[in-house]
Amino acid sequence: MDDDSTRTALHDYLRGVRGALLWKLDGLGEREVRWPRTPTGTNLLGIARHCANVEIGYFGPTFGRPWPYPEMAGFVPDDAYETDLQADWWVPADVSAADLVSFCRRAWEFADETIAELSLDAPGQVPWWPEGRRDVTLATVLVHVLTDVARHAGHADILREQADGATGLMAGRTNLPEGHDWAAYVARLRGVAEQFPSQ
Repeated sequence: MDDDSTRTALHDYLRGVRGALLWKLDGLGEREVRWPRTPTGTNLLGIARHCANVEIGYFGPTFGRPWPYPEMAGFVPDDAYETDLQADWWVPADVSAADLVSFCRRAWEFADETIAELSLDAPGQVPWWPEGRRDVTLATVLVHVLTDVARHAGHADILREQADGATGLMAGRTNLPEGHDWAAYVARLRGVAEQFPSQ
């Protein structure tokens, strides 16, 4: 596979997981997308905000490109983490879900410009990585970000199912067996688990 084919494949997969992540917000109200669904506060809108800021950092400053919209709702500047270590994992009430989605799309456009303009072996430097690991290439960053966003899209799958039972890979394609008796399936799994002592 040549560099252009590799770049196209990685970029296509990244676009796919981005779309899956935002699809998990569709049809939910402001309360539901913000609701913390884990003991550490993980919420759907916060995941989207985090992933967009990740792309800005890795496809921006890493390659000498400053984010051109610092005033945009959703963006988290570096100094925000001095007072809130979770600054990019939640969304304030004065930023609507629609505004956050617009921010995500703008962040992706910004990242896409870097991906389109640079070769896979283009050098960059990740300033927040440890010494000795900071020097990277666009290929390394693409794989890193794709892995990170895919992981968080998986988190969003679970949170959305908790919110209203909606499941699936993407709109119109659940990637799950149709007509399956999920209650019986879950009961069977519980029966297996109950054969072991709880720790």
